[in-house]
Amino acid sequence: MSAVTDTVPSDQAAAERVRSVLAHAVSLSLTTDGQCYDLIGMHTVGQTGRITLTAQADSPLTAQVAAAPHGSLAVLLEFTDIAPTPLRDRVRARVTISGWLAPAGPTDVVGEADGNGGGEGLRLDLARVTLRTAAGTQEVSLDAYALARPDALAVEEAAMLTHLADAHADMVADLVILAGSRLPYGVVRALPLAVDRYGITLRCEYREGHCDLRIPFPIEARDAAEAGEQVRRILTTPSCSHHRHPSPRA
Repeated sequence: MSAVTDTVPSDQAAAERVRSVLAHAVSLSLTTDGQCYDLIGMHTVGQTGRITLTAQADSPLTAQVAAAPHGSLAVLLEFTDIAPTPLRDRVRARVTISGWLAPAGPTDVVGEADGNGGGEGLRLDLARVTLRTAAGTQEVSLDAYALARPDALAVEEAAMLTHLADAHADMVADLVILAGSRLPYGVVRALPLAVDRYGITLRCEYREGHCDLRIPFPIEARDAAEAGEQVRRILTTPSCSHHRHPSPRA
């Protein structure tokens, strides 16, 4: 199979991808000097991207922050974006965020419309944001990150993809058929990989490697219902363009 043909996204697009990953992430890995924590359901992300963690007052992480010089602890946060469908290679992206963790004050919570309002809050002051995908690694500027918003379908994406795979395998097959000669011969399985307001991506697997088929929507979708309608429009309008992104991964 040929090499990946995706291009590295612009800073704005990469920032939106990062915010989308964070919007649906339920867990993260946090590393400090000498300690590693797997945190599940313990973080929130504010409108401007401010990350706040909830930790018990007597937790080891809270103790580390309290013992750090000036009450600020250098940390590394890692979020892994995993496809909800049973693909061979389910990792779609990795987001790495570094910064300093400090006790959150009242203004840190009040200032964020969807901030964390309960428990012992720990505020992350950002230093660096990095996005890694099959296209490569890109550092995202902090300004772009703060201004970006998650994709309109980010929170609903997992439910949409699993429903499509479980209940509408015929639609997935029809979408692959639309690609026709655009796909290499020998597809053994196809599953939905991702969906956003601009289109849907299918993972076409072969005996060795896979090929990602990007199918743009006729018009931008504002929610899950509109995305479903766009898929139906694609199936009744075969002239829509499709983009293939082959990968050598097995």
